[in-house]
Amino acid sequence: MSYTIEGSTGPWEVVIGLEVHAQIVSHAKLFSGAATAFGAEPNSQVSFVDAGFPGMLPVINRECVAQAVRTGLGLNAKINLWSRFDRKNYFYADLPQGYQISQYAHPIVGEGAVEIELEGGVTKRIGITRLHLEQDAGKSLHDQHPQKSFIDLNRSGVALMEIVSEPDMRSPEEAGAYLSKLRQIMRYLGTCDGNMDEGSMRADVNVSVRKAGEGFRTRCEVKNVNSVKFVMQAVEAEARRQIEVWESGGTVEQETRLFDTQRGVTRSMRSKEDAHDYRYFPDPDLPPLVLEANWVEQLKATLPELPDVRRARYMALGLSAYDAHVLTIEKETAAFFETVAKGRDAKLAANWVTGDFFAALNRLKRDISDPPVTAENLGALLDLIADNTISGKIAKDVFEIMLETGQAPGTIVEERGLKQVTDTGAIEAAVAKVLEANADKVAEYRSGKDKLFGFFVGQVMKAMQGKGNPGLVNDVLKKALG
Repeated sequence: MSYTIEGSTGPWEVVIGLEVHAQIVSHAKLFSGAATAFGAEPNSQVSFVDAGFPGMLPVINRECVAQAVRTGLGLNAKINLWSRFDRKNYFYADLPQGYQISQYAHPIVGEGAVEIELEGGVTKRIGITRLHLEQDAGKSLHDQHPQKSFIDLNRSGVALMEIVSEPDMRSPEEAGAYLSKLRQIMRYLGTCDGNMDEGSMRADVNVSVRKAGEGFRTRCEVKNVNSVKFVMQAVEAEARRQIEVWESGGTVEQETRLFDTQRGVTRSMRSKEDAHDYRYFPDPDLPPLVLEANWVEQLKATLPELPDVRRARYMALGLSAYDAHVLTIEKETAAFFETVAKGRDAKLAANWVTGDFFAALNRLKRDISDPPVTAENLGALLDLIADNTISGKIAKDVFEIMLETGQAPGTIVEERGLKQVTDTGAIEAAVAKVLEANADKVAEYRSGKDKLFGFFVGQVMKAMQGKGNPGLVNDVLKKALG
Protein backbone atom coordinates (compact mmCIF):
# COMPACT_ATOMS: atom_id res chain seq x y z
CA MET A 1 0.00 0.00 0.00
CA SER A 2 1.42 3.42 -0.96
CA TYR A 3 2.38 5.89 1.77
CA THR A 4 0.73 9.31 1.81
CA ILE A 5 0.35 12.12 4.33
CA GLU A 6 -3.13 13.52 4.80
CA GLY A 7 -3.41 17.29 4.61
CA SER A 8 -6.42 19.60 4.71
CA THR A 9 -6.65 19.33 0.90
CA GLY A 10 -6.37 15.53 0.85
CA PRO A 11 -3.45 13.10 0.50
CA TRP A 12 0.10 14.13 -0.47
CA GLU A 13 2.87 11.91 -1.85
CA VAL A 14 6.39 12.27 -0.44
CA VAL A 15 9.40 12.17 -2.79
CA ILE A 16 12.80 11.38 -1.23
CA GLY A 17 16.37 11.17 -2.47
CA LEU A 18 19.45 10.67 -0.29
CA GLU A 19 23.02 11.90 -0.63
CA VAL A 20 25.04 9.64 1.65
CA HIS A 21 28.56 10.64 2.70
CA ALA A 22 30.52 7.52 3.62
CA GLN A 23 34.02 7.75 5.07
CA ILE A 24 36.34 5.32 3.33
CA VAL A 25 38.14 2.70 5.43
CA SER A 26 41.82 3.52 4.84
CA HIS A 27 44.85 4.21 7.03
CA ALA A 28 45.66 7.49 5.26
CA LYS A 29 43.68 10.42 3.85
CA LEU A 30 42.64 10.91 0.22
CA PHE A 31 45.49 13.24 -0.78
CA SER A 32 47.96 13.03 2.12
CA GLY A 33 49.66 10.47 4.32
CA ALA A 34 48.06 11.73 7.55
CA ALA A 35 46.31 9.12 9.72
CA THR A 36 42.53 8.69 9.85
CA ALA A 37 41.93 6.93 13.20
CA PHE A 38 38.80 8.10 15.02
CA GLY A 39 39.06 9.71 18.46
CA ALA A 40 42.60 11.09 18.26
CA GLU A 41 43.55 14.34 20.04
CA PRO A 42 42.32 17.38 18.06
CA ASN A 43 44.67 18.50 15.28
CA SER A 44 47.06 15.58 15.89
CA GLN A 45 46.46 13.97 12.45
CA VAL A 46 46.99 16.91 10.10
CA SER A 47 49.52 17.22 7.28
CA PHE A 48 50.52 20.47 5.55
CA VAL A 49 48.23 19.43 2.67
CA ASP A 50 45.23 19.03 5.00
CA ALA A 51 45.95 22.38 6.65
CA GLY A 52 46.00 24.18 3.27
CA PHE A 53 49.61 25.39 3.47
CA PRO A 54 50.68 27.25 0.29
CA GLY A 55 52.52 25.15 -2.29
CA MET A 56 51.45 21.79 -0.82
CA LEU A 57 50.36 19.43 -3.61
CA PRO A 58 47.79 16.61 -3.27
CA VAL A 59 48.82 13.03 -4.13
CA ILE A 60 46.03 10.51 -4.72
CA ASN A 61 45.75 7.53 -2.34
CA ARG A 62 45.47 4.37 -4.48
CA GLU A 63 43.66 2.40 -1.75
CA CYS A 64 40.92 5.04 -1.47
CA VAL A 65 40.35 4.75 -5.23
CA ALA A 66 40.19 0.94 -4.93
CA GLN A 67 37.66 1.23 -2.09
CA ALA A 68 35.44 3.49 -4.20
CA VAL A 69 35.59 1.02 -7.11
CA ARG A 70 34.74 -1.90 -4.78
CA THR A 71 31.73 0.03 -3.49
CA GLY A 72 30.59 0.83 -7.03
CA LEU A 73 30.83 -2.85 -7.94
CA GLY A 74 28.85 -3.76 -4.82
CA LEU A 75 26.12 -1.31 -5.91
CA ASN A 76 25.91 -2.94 -9.37
CA ALA A 77 27.06 0.38 -10.79
CA LYS A 78 29.06 1.43 -13.84
CA ILE A 79 32.75 2.03 -13.12
CA ASN A 80 34.06 4.99 -15.13
CA LEU A 81 37.62 4.29 -16.27
CA TRP A 82 38.16 8.06 -16.75
CA SER A 83 37.15 10.51 -14.05
CA ARG A 84 38.27 13.95 -12.91
CA PHE A 85 38.70 15.96 -9.73
CA ASP A 86 37.25 19.46 -9.51
CA ARG A 87 37.53 22.27 -7.02
CA LYS A 88 34.30 23.14 -5.23
CA ASN A 89 34.83 26.68 -3.97
CA TYR A 90 33.25 27.96 -0.79
CA PHE A 91 34.45 29.64 2.38
CA TYR A 92 34.07 28.10 5.79
CA ALA A 93 36.37 28.14 8.80
CA ASP A 94 36.93 24.36 8.79
CA LEU A 95 37.91 24.34 5.08
CA PRO A 96 41.48 25.68 5.19
CA GLN A 97 42.11 25.64 1.41
CA GLY A 98 38.98 27.65 0.65
CA TYR A 99 37.82 24.86 -1.66
CA GLN A 100 37.02 21.17 -1.46
CA ILE A 101 38.55 18.71 -3.92
CA SER A 102 35.58 16.73 -5.22
CA GLN A 103 34.25 15.18 -8.41
CA TYR A 104 31.40 16.91 -10.18
CA ALA A 105 30.96 16.41 -13.92
CA HIS A 106 32.97 13.18 -14.20
CA PRO A 107 32.55 10.87 -11.17
CA ILE A 108 34.43 7.60 -10.68
CA VAL A 109 31.17 5.58 -10.44
CA GLY A 110 28.04 6.06 -12.56
CA GLU A 111 24.53 4.64 -12.45
CA GLY A 112 23.68 1.61 -10.31
CA ALA A 113 20.92 0.26 -8.08
CA VAL A 114 20.21 -1.49 -4.79
CA GLU A 115 17.22 -3.58 -3.79
CA ILE A 116 15.59 -2.82 -0.46
CA GLU A 117 13.35 -5.11 1.59
CA LEU A 118 10.17 -3.70 3.10
CA GLU A 119 7.54 -5.05 5.47
CA GLY A 120 5.68 -8.12 4.27
CA GLY A 121 8.54 -9.34 2.08
CA VAL A 122 8.04 -6.57 -0.51
CA THR A 123 11.18 -5.50 -2.39
CA LYS A 124 11.87 -2.28 -4.28
CA ARG A 125 14.70 -1.15 -6.56
CA ILE A 126 16.29 2.21 -5.70
CA GLY A 127 18.41 3.80 -8.41
CA ILE A 128 21.91 5.16 -7.75
CA THR A 129 22.76 8.26 -9.81
CA ARG A 130 26.49 8.36 -9.04
CA LEU A 131 29.24 7.81 -6.50
CA HIS A 132 32.01 10.35 -6.41
CA LEU A 133 35.18 10.78 -4.38
CA GLU A 134 35.86 13.89 -2.32
CA GLN A 135 37.80 15.05 0.71
CA ASP A 136 36.05 15.80 3.99
CA ALA A 137 36.19 19.18 5.71
CA GLY A 138 37.39 19.69 9.27
CA LYS A 139 35.10 20.02 12.26
CA SER A 140 33.93 23.22 13.98
CA LEU A 141 33.46 22.95 17.74
CA HIS A 142 31.09 25.59 19.10
CA ASP A 143 30.69 24.30 22.66
CA GLN A 144 34.27 24.58 23.97
CA HIS A 145 34.34 28.33 24.72
CA PRO A 146 31.65 30.95 25.43
CA GLN A 147 32.86 33.42 22.76
CA LYS A 148 34.99 31.39 20.34
CA SER A 149 34.64 28.42 17.99
CA PHE A 150 37.45 25.89 17.84
CA ILE A 151 38.55 24.03 14.71
CA ASP A 152 39.71 20.39 14.62
CA LEU A 153 41.34 19.48 11.29
CA ASN A 154 41.78 15.74 12.00
CA ARG A 155 38.89 15.03 9.63
CA SER A 156 40.14 17.48 6.99
CA GLY A 157 41.18 15.56 3.88
CA VAL A 158 39.67 12.23 4.96
CA ALA A 159 38.39 10.31 1.90
CA LEU A 160 34.63 10.34 1.41
CA MET A 161 32.37 8.60 -1.05
CA GLU A 162 29.24 10.60 -1.78
CA ILE A 163 26.53 8.21 -2.99
CA VAL A 164 23.63 10.02 -4.64
CA SER A 165 20.34 8.19 -5.10
CA GLU A 166 17.59 8.80 -7.60
CA PRO A 167 14.43 10.36 -6.05
CA ASP A 168 12.89 6.87 -5.94
CA MET A 169 11.84 6.65 -2.28
CA ARG A 170 8.28 7.41 -1.24
CA SER A 171 8.14 6.91 2.54
CA PRO A 172 10.26 7.26 5.69
CA GLU A 173 10.43 3.45 5.85
CA GLU A 174 11.88 3.24 2.32
CA ALA A 175 14.48 5.92 3.16
CA GLY A 176 15.44 4.02 6.32
CA ALA A 177 15.62 0.70 4.48
CA TYR A 178 17.78 2.23 1.72
CA LEU A 179 20.25 3.79 4.18
CA SER A 180 20.43 0.52 6.15
CA LYS A 181 21.04 -1.44 2.93
CA LEU A 182 23.86 0.90 1.83
CA ARG A 183 25.46 0.58 5.25
CA GLN A 184 25.12 -3.21 5.15
CA ILE A 185 26.71 -3.49 1.67
CA MET A 186 29.65 -1.23 2.59
CA ARG A 187 30.26 -3.07 5.85
CA TYR A 188 30.32 -6.40 3.97
CA LEU A 189 32.75 -4.90 1.45
CA GLY A 190 34.90 -3.36 4.20
CA THR A 191 34.83 0.03 2.44
CA CYS A 192 33.08 2.05 5.20
CA ASP A 193 32.57 1.01 8.83
CA GLY A 194 29.09 2.62 8.87
CA ASN A 195 29.53 3.99 12.40
CA MET A 196 27.01 6.81 12.11
CA ASP A 197 27.47 7.84 15.75
CA GLU A 198 31.13 8.60 14.94
CA GLY A 199 30.21 10.57 11.82
CA SER A 200 31.73 8.10 9.37
CA MET A 201 28.40 7.89 7.56
CA ARG A 202 25.96 10.79 7.27
CA ALA A 203 22.99 11.53 5.04
CA ASP A 204 21.66 14.66 3.37
CA VAL A 205 17.94 14.05 2.92
CA ASN A 206 16.20 15.67 -0.06
CA VAL A 207 12.44 15.91 0.45
CA SER A 208 9.58 17.28 -1.64
CA VAL A 209 5.83 16.63 -1.70
CA ARG A 210 3.27 16.53 -4.51
CA LYS A 211 -0.27 15.60 -5.38
CA ALA A 212 -0.93 12.33 -7.23
CA GLY A 213 0.01 12.54 -10.90
CA GLU A 214 2.00 15.78 -10.54
CA GLY A 215 5.61 16.38 -11.55
CA PHE A 216 8.23 17.13 -8.90
CA ARG A 217 7.75 20.23 -6.76
CA THR A 218 10.55 22.20 -5.06
CA ARG A 219 12.74 20.12 -2.77
CA CYS A 220 14.59 21.02 0.41
CA GLU A 221 17.74 19.34 1.69
CA VAL A 222 17.99 18.33 5.36
CA LYS A 223 21.73 18.31 6.07
CA ASN A 224 23.98 15.89 7.97
CA VAL A 225 21.51 13.45 9.55
CA ASN A 226 23.47 10.82 11.46
CA SER A 227 21.16 7.87 12.16
CA VAL A 228 18.60 5.76 10.32
CA LYS A 229 15.96 6.68 12.89
CA PHE A 230 16.63 10.42 12.50
CA VAL A 231 16.52 10.15 8.68
CA MET A 232 13.03 8.63 8.94
CA GLN A 233 11.92 11.30 11.43
CA ALA A 234 13.42 14.10 9.30
CA VAL A 235 11.51 12.91 6.21
CA GLU A 236 8.23 12.94 8.12
CA ALA A 237 8.84 16.33 9.75
CA GLU A 238 10.00 18.09 6.58
CA ALA A 239 7.18 16.61 4.47
CA ARG A 240 4.56 17.82 6.97
CA ARG A 241 6.16 21.29 7.06
CA GLN A 242 6.07 21.56 3.25
CA ILE A 243 2.45 20.40 3.10
CA GLU A 244 1.48 23.14 5.58
CA VAL A 245 3.31 25.75 3.44
CA TRP A 246 1.62 24.67 0.20
CA GLU A 247 -1.83 24.35 1.78
CA SER A 248 -1.61 27.80 3.37
CA GLY A 249 -1.06 29.31 -0.10
CA GLY A 250 2.72 29.74 0.29
CA THR A 251 5.59 28.46 -1.83
CA VAL A 252 8.32 26.11 -0.65
CA GLU A 253 11.71 27.76 -1.25
CA GLN A 254 14.68 25.58 -2.16
CA GLU A 255 16.99 25.67 0.85
CA THR A 256 19.24 23.69 3.15
CA ARG A 257 17.75 22.83 6.55
CA LEU A 258 18.82 21.13 9.77
CA PHE A 259 16.85 18.52 11.72
CA ASP A 260 16.33 19.34 15.40
CA THR A 261 16.32 15.87 16.98
CA GLN A 262 15.05 17.20 20.33
CA ARG A 263 11.98 18.98 18.94
CA GLY A 264 11.47 16.73 15.91
CA VAL A 265 11.33 19.66 13.45
CA THR A 266 13.52 21.00 10.64
CA ARG A 267 14.78 24.60 10.65
CA SER A 268 16.29 26.79 7.98
CA MET A 269 20.08 26.81 7.65
CA ARG A 270 20.77 28.67 4.39
CA SER A 271 19.39 29.10 0.88
CA LYS A 272 20.30 26.13 -1.30
CA GLU A 273 23.33 26.70 -3.49
CA ASP A 274 23.37 25.57 -7.12
CA ALA A 275 26.40 24.14 -8.89
CA HIS A 276 27.35 27.52 -10.37
CA ASP A 277 27.53 29.03 -6.86
CA TYR A 278 30.47 26.74 -6.11
CA ARG A 279 32.36 27.79 -9.29
CA TYR A 280 33.47 24.23 -10.07
CA PHE A 281 36.53 23.89 -12.28
CA PRO A 282 39.05 21.06 -12.88
CA ASP A 283 41.70 20.89 -10.14
CA PRO A 284 44.93 22.05 -11.83
CA ASP A 285 47.09 20.07 -9.36
CA LEU A 286 45.52 16.70 -10.21
CA PRO A 287 45.53 14.99 -13.62
CA PRO A 288 42.43 12.98 -14.64
CA LEU A 289 42.09 9.64 -12.84
CA VAL A 290 42.54 6.84 -15.40
CA LEU A 291 41.82 3.23 -14.36
CA GLU A 292 42.87 0.07 -16.18
CA ALA A 293 40.00 -2.29 -17.01
CA ASN A 294 41.95 -5.37 -15.87
CA TRP A 295 42.65 -3.72 -12.48
CA VAL A 296 38.89 -3.19 -12.02
CA GLU A 297 38.31 -6.86 -12.95
CA GLN A 298 40.92 -7.95 -10.38
CA LEU A 299 39.11 -5.94 -7.69
CA LYS A 300 35.80 -7.50 -8.77
CA ALA A 301 37.26 -11.00 -8.38
CA THR A 302 38.19 -10.29 -4.75
CA LEU A 303 34.75 -9.02 -3.64
CA PRO A 304 33.19 -10.97 -0.75
CA GLU A 305 29.78 -12.63 -0.95
CA LEU A 306 27.26 -9.78 -0.60
CA PRO A 307 24.18 -9.92 1.67
CA ASP A 308 21.55 -10.58 -1.03
CA VAL A 309 23.53 -13.51 -2.44
CA ARG A 310 24.26 -14.90 1.01
CA ARG A 311 20.60 -14.65 2.04
CA ALA A 312 19.53 -16.57 -1.06
CA ARG A 313 22.14 -19.26 -0.31
CA TYR A 314 20.88 -19.63 3.27
CA MET A 315 17.30 -20.04 2.05
CA ALA A 316 18.50 -22.71 -0.39
CA LEU A 317 19.87 -24.55 2.68
CA GLY A 318 16.34 -24.67 4.11
CA LEU A 319 16.34 -21.55 6.29
CA SER A 320 13.23 -19.39 6.45
CA ALA A 321 13.30 -15.98 4.77
CA TYR A 322 13.17 -14.40 8.25
CA ASP A 323 16.13 -16.40 9.63
CA ALA A 324 18.16 -15.76 6.47
CA HIS A 325 17.45 -12.03 6.80
CA VAL A 326 18.33 -11.85 10.51
CA LEU A 327 21.57 -13.81 10.04
CA THR A 328 22.80 -11.60 7.20
CA ILE A 329 21.99 -8.13 8.57
CA GLU A 330 25.49 -7.83 10.04
CA LYS A 331 28.60 -9.30 8.44
CA GLU A 332 29.88 -10.48 11.86
CA THR A 333 26.65 -12.37 12.60
CA ALA A 334 26.82 -14.14 9.22
CA ALA A 335 30.48 -15.10 9.86
CA PHE A 336 29.56 -16.49 13.31
CA PHE A 337 26.70 -18.52 11.82
CA GLU A 338 28.94 -19.83 8.99
CA THR A 339 31.34 -21.28 11.58
CA VAL A 340 28.54 -22.84 13.65
CA ALA A 341 26.82 -24.35 10.59
CA LYS A 342 29.89 -25.62 8.72
CA GLY A 343 29.39 -29.34 8.07
CA ARG A 344 26.27 -29.40 10.24
CA ASP A 345 22.49 -29.13 9.89
CA ALA A 346 21.95 -25.49 8.81
CA LYS A 347 18.41 -25.25 10.20
CA LEU A 348 19.47 -26.55 13.64
CA ALA A 349 22.42 -24.13 13.62
CA ALA A 350 20.12 -21.22 12.71
CA ASN A 351 17.67 -22.14 15.48
CA TRP A 352 20.44 -22.12 18.08
CA VAL A 353 22.09 -18.92 16.86
CA THR A 354 18.84 -16.91 16.53
CA GLY A 355 17.33 -18.51 19.64
CA ASP A 356 19.44 -19.36 22.70
CA PHE A 357 22.60 -17.56 21.53
CA PHE A 358 20.89 -14.24 20.63
CA ALA A 359 18.90 -14.42 23.89
CA ALA A 360 22.18 -14.83 25.81
CA LEU A 361 23.71 -11.82 24.00
CA ASN A 362 20.73 -9.66 25.00
CA ARG A 363 20.63 -10.96 28.55
CA LEU A 364 24.36 -10.46 29.13
CA LYS A 365 24.46 -7.20 27.10
CA ARG A 366 27.27 -8.61 24.96
CA ASP A 367 28.06 -8.06 21.30
CA ILE A 368 28.67 -10.61 18.53
CA SER A 369 32.27 -9.32 18.38
CA ASP A 370 32.70 -10.43 22.03
CA PRO A 371 30.47 -13.52 22.28
CA PRO A 372 29.98 -15.31 25.62
CA VAL A 373 30.27 -18.64 23.72
CA THR A 374 32.54 -19.10 20.71
CA ALA A 375 31.13 -20.24 17.38
CA GLU A 376 33.42 -23.29 17.54
CA ASN A 377 32.06 -24.33 20.94
CA LEU A 378 28.45 -23.80 19.86
CA GLY A 379 29.14 -25.98 16.81
CA ALA A 380 30.66 -28.64 19.08
CA LEU A 381 27.47 -28.57 21.18
CA LEU A 382 25.41 -29.29 18.04
CA ASP A 383 27.72 -32.23 17.27
CA LEU A 384 26.90 -33.74 20.68
CA ILE A 385 23.18 -33.49 19.86
CA ALA A 386 23.68 -34.95 16.39
CA ASP A 387 25.56 -38.04 17.58
CA ASN A 388 23.05 -38.63 20.44
CA THR A 389 25.63 -37.99 23.16
CA ILE A 390 23.13 -35.55 24.71
CA SER A 391 19.48 -34.69 24.10
CA GLY A 392 18.23 -31.30 22.99
CA LYS A 393 16.97 -30.65 26.51
CA ILE A 394 20.31 -31.48 28.13
CA ALA A 395 22.00 -29.32 25.46
CA LYS A 396 20.16 -26.27 26.81
CA ASP A 397 21.50 -27.01 30.31
CA VAL A 398 25.02 -27.51 28.91
CA PHE A 399 24.72 -24.19 27.02
CA GLU A 400 23.91 -22.33 30.26
CA ILE A 401 26.97 -23.90 31.92
CA MET A 402 29.07 -22.86 28.87
CA LEU A 403 27.90 -19.26 29.41
CA GLU A 404 28.93 -19.38 33.08
CA THR A 405 32.25 -21.22 32.79
CA GLY A 406 33.48 -20.75 29.22
CA GLN A 407 34.21 -24.49 29.12
CA ALA A 408 33.91 -26.61 25.97
CA PRO A 409 30.66 -28.64 25.82
CA GLY A 410 32.47 -31.99 25.64
CA THR A 411 34.31 -31.21 28.89
CA ILE A 412 31.10 -30.21 30.66
CA VAL A 413 29.25 -33.37 29.55
CA GLU A 414 32.16 -35.60 30.61
CA GLU A 415 32.85 -33.95 33.98
CA ARG A 416 29.19 -33.72 35.00
CA GLY A 417 28.06 -37.10 33.74
CA LEU A 418 25.45 -35.68 31.38
CA LYS A 419 25.75 -38.25 28.61
CA GLN A 420 22.46 -39.47 27.26
CA VAL A 421 21.51 -43.06 28.19
CA THR A 422 21.07 -45.12 25.04
CA ASP A 423 21.29 -48.48 26.81
CA THR A 424 17.91 -50.09 26.05
CA GLY A 425 18.17 -52.33 29.13
CA ALA A 426 18.55 -49.33 31.48
CA ILE A 427 15.60 -47.59 29.83
CA GLU A 428 13.44 -50.73 30.06
CA ALA A 429 14.24 -50.98 33.79
CA ALA A 430 13.24 -47.34 34.37
CA VAL A 431 10.01 -47.81 32.38
CA ALA A 432 9.11 -50.91 34.36
CA LYS A 433 9.53 -49.08 37.67
CA VAL A 434 7.42 -46.13 36.53
CA LEU A 435 4.59 -48.37 35.26
CA GLU A 436 4.66 -50.43 38.45
CA ALA A 437 4.40 -47.27 40.59
CA ASN A 438 1.50 -45.92 38.49
CA ALA A 439 -0.63 -49.05 37.93
CA ASP A 440 -3.89 -47.03 38.16
CA LYS A 441 -2.76 -44.66 35.37
CA VAL A 442 -1.62 -47.62 33.25
CA ALA A 443 -5.17 -49.01 33.50
CA GLU A 444 -6.63 -45.63 32.52
CA TYR A 445 -4.24 -45.37 29.54
CA ARG A 446 -5.21 -48.84 28.35
CA SER A 447 -8.89 -47.96 28.66
CA GLY A 448 -8.45 -45.17 26.11
CA LYS A 449 -6.86 -42.15 27.85
CA ASP A 450 -4.06 -41.76 25.28
CA LYS A 451 -3.05 -38.34 26.58
CA LEU A 452 -1.47 -40.00 29.63
CA PHE A 453 1.42 -41.11 27.40
CA GLY A 454 3.11 -37.73 27.94
CA PHE A 455 2.84 -38.24 31.70
CA PHE A 456 4.69 -41.57 31.47
CA VAL A 457 7.43 -40.05 29.29
CA GLY A 458 7.91 -37.26 31.85
CA GLN A 459 8.09 -39.74 34.73
CA VAL A 460 10.65 -41.94 32.99
CA MET A 461 12.83 -38.92 32.04
CA LYS A 462 12.59 -37.67 35.62
CA ALA A 463 13.63 -41.07 36.95
CA MET A 464 16.61 -41.04 34.56
CA GLN A 465 17.52 -37.42 35.50
CA GLY A 466 16.75 -36.27 31.95
CA LYS A 467 19.46 -38.51 30.46
CA GLY A 468 17.27 -41.04 28.69
CA ASN A 469 17.31 -40.87 24.90
CA PRO A 470 13.82 -39.43 24.14
CA GLY A 471 13.33 -41.56 21.01
CA LEU A 472 14.24 -44.78 22.81
CA VAL A 473 12.13 -43.86 25.86
CA ASN A 474 9.13 -43.36 23.55
CA ASP A 475 9.71 -46.67 21.79
CA VAL A 476 10.15 -48.69 24.99
CA LEU A 477 7.08 -47.07 26.60
CA LYS A 478 4.86 -47.77 23.59
CA LYS A 479 5.92 -51.39 23.63
CA ALA A 480 5.42 -51.76 27.40
CA LEU A 481 2.02 -50.06 27.41
CA GLY A 482 0.82 -51.91 24.34
